[in-house]
Amino acid sequence: MTIAVHVPNDALRAVRIGLRLSQDDLAKALRRAGSELGEPNDASKRLVQRWEAGISRAPRPVYARALERVTGVPLEALGFALPVPMARVSGDGRGGHDMAPSPGGVAAASVGPQPGSRAAGLRYGGVWLSRYEFYSSGRDAELEGRHYVVLVQHGKRLTGRSLRGASSHPDSPLSLDLTVEQSVVTGTWTEQTAGEGYYQGASYHGALQMLVEPTGRRMAGKWVGFGKDFDINTGPWELRLMDTSTSKATLERYSVPPEIS
Repeated sequence: MTIAVHVPNDALRAVRIGLRLSQDDLAKALRRAGSELGEPNDASKRLVQRWEAGISRAPRPVYARALERVTGVPLEALGFALPVPMARVSGDGRGGHDMAPSPGGVAAASVGPQPGSRAAGLRYGGVWLSRYEFYSSGRDAELEGRHYVVLVQHGKRLTGRSLRGASSHPDSPLSLDLTVEQSVVTGTWTEQTAGEGYYQGASYHGALQMLVEPTGRRMAGKWVGFGKDFDINTGPWELRLMDTSTSKATLERYSVPPEIS
């Protein structure tokens, strides 16, 4: 007999925490968005819990559109599969809850940290200061980008999302998708620049690799990515742990632009 194992949706959880919303707050925001879009829905705290637990991996279109409106993030970046159009609708035309996936559609469980590995002994969840350096050819200067980022950990996987209003460059949310192997952190980064800023809404992405210091409170390494002229750029990147708490008070304290020294 096959036992269904659900993989938590850490991407959605990280975005929700980054927006400083509780599960109930997100459900309320989804209902408001549905009304604004002319597509009322029945989003509830329980539904958000099912999404974050990985029980439901493909929200119906009515929820998908509300999620994108509330978070400002594409559905795929929220850790979901593309919406399934054949889900059940309640008799009054309002959106009901997502149907539970069949065992055949359940994703395989991710492998957790192995005993004795550094990932098994350290926890990385919390608020981190992300700092990277880059060269701007248009301004002929070495510049720096800073964000306060919430990291969510599930086994060896770290999912990060910058807090709203916590970027040194206005309205430039940062996403991180990382994997920890002993003291090595490897993964990808994506930054969406402000539409009215210098980079005019361009989206940049690339790879990232860092080493974790023995204390587990700092990671440092290099990023790589493509520039506007399709040249390959690289530079230093570090993460410094600011607080292991993700309480509402902590998130509010770090929802400010980090100072650049």
